[in-house]
Amino acid sequence: MFAACALWVNGDPPLVMHLDCDLSDYPHVIALFKRHGAWGAISKTNGAPLRFRDPIYRTLRELSMSYFHEFFDKRGHKTLRAYSRTLDLRSFDPALWVTNAESCWRVHDAIASVRHYPLVTAAQAHVLSRRDAHERRAATLVQYPKTG
Repeated sequence: MFAACALWVNGDPPLVMHLDCDLSDYPHVIALFKRHGAWGAISKTNGAPLRFRDPIYRTLRELSMSYFHEFFDKRGHKTLRAYSRTLDLRSFDPALWVTNAESCWRVHDAIASVRHYPLVTAAQAHVLSRRDAHERRAATLVQYPKTG
């Protein structure tokens, strides 16, 4: 939501999209922007892969697929399954998502409940390859390691 707010302050609409996954993993929300007719995204996680995407994607599905291989569970199964349509956060009081010191559950619930579009069929999900040990090890790179 911070990224969506930063985009809004700088003249873009505060658009977000929900990336939904299998129950063995955690979904993710990204802030969206468009440049010259192409989609880009801003995202912040501790891990390296789920971050910024340059505005080069023609569709939201194409942008979502750029995150596909980065979503996996502890056993290496790829978990990203769907993406949502955009949600414009201007439809909410800024006190709920800009200045609220508490968790923004009302906004969260709205993001999670908008229409989602599947990225893979059940048959495709069944035959997905697992990430190997090297890929899983590479994904442990974090900006803020646990201390103590």
